[in-house]
Amino acid sequence: MRHLICGLEVHAELKTNSKMFCGCKNDPFGASQPNIYTCPVCLGLPGALPVANKKAIEWTIKLGLALNCKINLFSKFDRKHYFYPDLPKAYQISQYDLPFCENGFVETSEGRVRIRRIHLEEDTGKLLHKTIDGNKVSLIDFNRSSVPLIEIVTEPDIHTASQAKEYAKKLRQILRYLDIANCDMEQGGMRLEANLSLANTPDVLPKYKVEVKNINSFRFMEQAIAYEVIRQTELLDKNQTPAQETRGWDMQKQVTYSQRVKEEAEDYRYFPDPDLPPIEFTQTQIEIMRKLLPELPDVIARRWEHDFNLDPKNSAYFLETQSGAQWADAVFADAKRNKVEPNDVANLIINKKVTVDQTTPVTEVIEKILAATRTDQLDPNLVKEAINSIKNEFPTEWQRYQAGDKKLLGFFIGQLKKKINQPLDPKQIIELLNK
Repeated sequence: MRHLICGLEVHAELKTNSKMFCGCKNDPFGASQPNIYTCPVCLGLPGALPVANKKAIEWTIKLGLALNCKINLFSKFDRKHYFYPDLPKAYQISQYDLPFCENGFVETSEGRVRIRRIHLEEDTGKLLHKTIDGNKVSLIDFNRSSVPLIEIVTEPDIHTASQAKEYAKKLRQILRYLDIANCDMEQGGMRLEANLSLANTPDVLPKYKVEVKNINSFRFMEQAIAYEVIRQTELLDKNQTPAQETRGWDMQKQVTYSQRVKEEAEDYRYFPDPDLPPIEFTQTQIEIMRKLLPELPDVIARRWEHDFNLDPKNSAYFLETQSGAQWADAVFADAKRNKVEPNDVANLIINKKVTVDQTTPVTEVIEKILAATRTDQLDPNLVKEAINSIKNEFPTEWQRYQAGDKKLLGFFIGQLKKKINQPLDPKQIIELLNK
């Protein structure tokens, strides 16, 4: 049996007001025309000098702290050399050996994924391949050139396609929750790259690595990794070593395809950018940033499960933004005070059974939920008969519920609805179940 050895590189554009090394507007997707948010710096004209965006640096460190990283107090920018039409300088300002953040981690249901580094760089321009007057041409839009771009690189700790998807979705959640990136994947605001190979034992890295680049969907990434496992297995079964290369994902054909031989770090001829001074922080500055971090989604989800018996699957719906989390926190607390199950409240909101959102005052939410679920008083004998029937049908689940497994409450309410076939008042049903 062969084991998947996979690491991810995730690029996300920060939503600062200006670009990474100049004062041009950072809004490549909202521009009315190509090439209107440009200047000599982001066009790479001779003599133009870059100035680093302070806010982008602070946001990178903020993300590093949220992802349990060590923050380097001394860091610098480097030049990464390669020639491509969308890179006007013929090099990219990036970071090599001294990134802002290192050695973090993200917990997934399939194990911890370690983060090797988070570094800050500039994005490239955008190539558009079109046919004009019958001729195939390539056009370049430099509105995106020099937009601040963070790259989060993991260790090869991912061993299934589903784990890769879970990790990437958690990363997007945190980026949005911190309000530092929109992560619009269709537009290219967040891009996924998987580095993967197969090994006979999970602890030994193979001598090759295949990179699947620029994937703009969690589903496509999951499919690409699954396809690569099959493709590489077939080659290895023939005693052939897969080529160390960069591949793309063809969503129509559901296959990866070869793009180019994979470069090594030496090919980029990294050296410190002479136009940008090193960046230094004190530990005191970093600790101040740490204290300013909000309560993070994973921490809130655990607290909600403990305080409100909230199903973790429901939590994610309310944890996209800090304001959404704060509103939901107040709603669940109000529900508990009014002896309404917060998990029932969450289900009603998620399934759009009540019309409420963050603009709805907290005091009105429970009123609307009670109004939507209030019914005429049921005949207790009818309910008792239905409960006895369900107890006989699901004896194991009933014993678990009696033993304190409150997660089964929703299951039994659902079964009662099927048997009684009329609207139920959750408060009344809970009282009868408990009796």
